[in-house]
Amino acid sequence: MTTQKVAVIGAGFAGLVTARELQTLGYQVEVFEARNRIGGRAWTENRMGQDLELGATWVHWMQPHIWAEITRYQQTIYPSPSDCDAYWVSQGQVISGTESQMDARLARPQAKIFEGSRDFFPNPQDPLAILRPDSKASEQLQEAFLKADQDSVLDPLEEGDFSQEEKDLCNAYWSAGYIGNPHQGSSLMAKQWAALSDHRLSLMDEQTLRFKLTNGMQGIYQAIAQDLTCPIHLETPVKKVEHSDQQVRLTLEDGRLVEADAVVVTVPLGALGNLTFSPELPDKIPSLIQQKWNSTGCKIWIKIKGHHKILGYAPSPAKINVFRSEFFLDDGTTICVGFGSDHSQVDLNSLEDAQEILNQWRPDLEAIDCTGHDWVDDPWSGQAWATLKKGQFTDGWHHFEQDMGRIYFAGSDYARGWRGVVVDGAIETAYRTSRKVAHDLGSAAQES
Repeated sequence: MTTQKVAVIGAGFAGLVTARELQTLGYQVEVFEARNRIGGRAWTENRMGQDLELGATWVHWMQPHIWAEITRYQQTIYPSPSDCDAYWVSQGQVISGTESQMDARLARPQAKIFEGSRDFFPNPQDPLAILRPDSKASEQLQEAFLKADQDSVLDPLEEGDFSQEEKDLCNAYWSAGYIGNPHQGSSLMAKQWAALSDHRLSLMDEQTLRFKLTNGMQGIYQAIAQDLTCPIHLETPVKKVEHSDQQVRLTLEDGRLVEADAVVVTVPLGALGNLTFSPELPDKIPSLIQQKWNSTGCKIWIKIKGHHKILGYAPSPAKINVFRSEFFLDDGTTICVGFGSDHSQVDLNSLEDAQEILNQWRPDLEAIDCTGHDWVDDPWSGQAWATLKKGQFTDGWHHFEQDMGRIYFAGSDYARGWRGVVVDGAIETAYRTSRKVAHDLGSAAQES
């Protein structure tokens, strides 16, 4: 056991795994969490008679980092409903069919959106590899990569003979997937998701919307916390981080000071404005904190009368863009989940809003309850899952990897692989960052 101490800000997946890894390596660790619970943007809570995921939900065996944790803690998974009755809105009209029929109509335009994914991401866990000086990528390919970052995810559909129905389906899909305005989201993120899914839309859907944890996300994050012997201070916001090449000092909201040899910040970009850094963080990070990501949307759970296998798509500016059945309760009701691009357009606790959402596909259905958590209005997240604006793929998240002395960043916002939409990226950064901290502190100890 070393006498060196590392402070970790945030007790979500990134913070908890970072603390566990550093603890295993023999460091003294202290975790500071602003909320009154652990889990961060993963939050399992019983509402409407069912354990619901208010944040992160789906997992998959092809997400390597979360699958390692599922294996470690002996958790199990089960599928979300499939083969639903599908309804999609185009030009104000509702079109209906089977889920497979709707998927078939998405295939052609999505293939256009994914175009270039193989060349751009030969290794999708190393997303900027073709831009490095030692890359063998041609100058033409590098220029195409940079240009794609200036295009929105929907811009590729302006080329070719895509119908309005195809465009509306993709608008709905990516309004939900990007959890923000699809016209502002970088096209490179969709192409990377495709590369992480063997360039197959069906596998991407399976990885991001198909399998849930039997015991919920809490089955993992509570198990990680139980492995920690270090303190986790809940309801303890950090207000200021003073850092140098030798040490850090945290100022807590109550005025207490905490000194450490290093700090790992796992706060999402949307909430980094709550922290004062001294000296100020380098390069473009302060402007990124002001700009934020493209993550402006919301997630709602709606309980309806009867058992219904339903899947709905509606393009922005619909309140909810993608809607699907998730649970069939013994009392004869169905709990559905929906995702929309603009949190300000939806009151997650309004039955009137819930009914309006249902009406755009099936006005015969009756909403009897609804719930959710507004992550964008939450001061400790300031956003939903991390999605990138145009230009931020090649000039954004990676700035948080640079050498900043004794301050480090981890979290899905800064992941190289699955960024935001699933928890895999948060764990990836925790593995990588904890080893970097240990390397740096070990080197410093040897020098002294």
